[in-house]
Amino acid sequence: MTLDASLPLLVLMSSLVAGVLIFFVPERRHTLRTTLNIAAAVVKLVLVGVIVFGVYAGHTYETRFPFLLGAELVLRADSFSLLFVSLSAVLWLATTVYAIGYLEGSPHRSRFFGFFSVCVASTMGIALAGNLLTFFVFYELLTISTYPLVVHNGTPEALDAGDMYLRYTLAGGAVLLAGVATLYALAGNVDFTEGGCLLPLATTHRTTLVAAFTLLVGGLAVKAALFPLHRWLPAAMVAPAPVSALLHAVAVVKAGAFGITRVVYDVYGVRFAHELGVMRPLAFVAAVTILYGSTAALLQHDLKRRLAYSTVSQIAYIVLGVAAFGTLSTVGGIVHIVHQGLMKVTLFFCAGNLAEEIRVHDVRSLHGVGRRMPITMGAFTVAALGMIGVPPIAGFVSKWYLGIGVLQAGEAWYAVVLLASSLLNAAYFLPLIHDAWFTEAKAAFPERSGRAEIRPSLLAPTLATALLALMAGVFAGTPWSPLGWARLIAAREFRP
Repeated sequence: MTLDASLPLLVLMSSLVAGVLIFFVPERRHTLRTTLNIAAAVVKLVLVGVIVFGVYAGHTYETRFPFLLGAELVLRADSFSLLFVSLSAVLWLATTVYAIGYLEGSPHRSRFFGFFSVCVASTMGIALAGNLLTFFVFYELLTISTYPLVVHNGTPEALDAGDMYLRYTLAGGAVLLAGVATLYALAGNVDFTEGGCLLPLATTHRTTLVAAFTLLVGGLAVKAALFPLHRWLPAAMVAPAPVSALLHAVAVVKAGAFGITRVVYDVYGVRFAHELGVMRPLAFVAAVTILYGSTAALLQHDLKRRLAYSTVSQIAYIVLGVAAFGTLSTVGGIVHIVHQGLMKVTLFFCAGNLAEEIRVHDVRSLHGVGRRMPITMGAFTVAALGMIGVPPIAGFVSKWYLGIGVLQAGEAWYAVVLLASSLLNAAYFLPLIHDAWFTEAKAAFPERSGRAEIRPSLLAPTLATALLALMAGVFAGTPWSPLGWARLIAAREFRP
């Protein structure tokens, strides 16, 4: 196997091998466990960087393994997979540093970080999957590896949330499998192909292809938390803050949205999907989810649950951009995979800092907290304003392209949905920012423990991701930005 052929496998194995080793590290060996975690995250980031530069230079990176009945497991780096892989690699490093600090002194850390690494390996497998079968294998491995993280605290609430998570995701996996099996029965190996691979079947199996699309997207909609399949996500917020960040910004919901995008663009082809008439119903579900998630967030008093419902809404932006059938809306939807991840991981880091340092969980207890924790709340403010769509933060770029794109596609009602959602975003974020900075505390916060705000291992990742969210907006016009990469992907999908 050549080096180019082995690089996708090495990206996946960097976290998988680390995870297996961490399971066997005794709880007291904190330094060894930390070294394995950080080293694996850094190695993965370096490998992803090599692949990104190689793709720019024209290299092809693909690993193939025989699987069963003539089918193959395929790992391949293309422009779309690299967008997701790069986001996951960067945020895994940030979340790993944060989790090390957050779980300091807690029990079962080797179990936690072992499954944490396997979860990221599963996400890498999903991102690098070169065909539908490989995607499904890693999609189900992601379900298995995230369950122990959701129930990590072992409380009755955590176990109940884990049960709900499994019921939803395993049922979604069964529906997805039915769609995968249907397409394999029709077309054999279903490789992800630029422009789709099913057009030759259009005249003879049109009804079956529509049914298969419904099964595939229906199964993926569970992890993407599309309404009404979203209930597991707010329930899972009983998990530790690093797990919440992982679920919302790096792994699970992104896997669902990424999968829907793959099905539309690289299995069916966006033009063929539009001709089949399946895009408008998908857009309708996304629009309903956007409005529902934004409205539900407004009613939540627990900070993490408010952020969870915000994710329900924000992930649906990606699906709406895909379904709107236009180049600019596609750019907005694809780039929001990255922008939402940067902003949402920052918000969950901030929520974890508030809970860890001053035991604040309720949004009604944020009065004056900006004076007690100015750095954390500064990062929170940047990310929240980005979610609303305030320039020059990354969220503005996504919403601008989505808004202009749906108008150019002749779908003005999508623009109304986006505007209404932004107003609701402002309604559930701006009062928090106002209370934190411009009101007096209702009660004294716990005193600082000999440090400026909170330990550096929790503060540094929070600042880093907030800065990245700001930079992604400020430098959006450069070719190496997430927006520049999304433009390349959209141009590929809409090539004449």
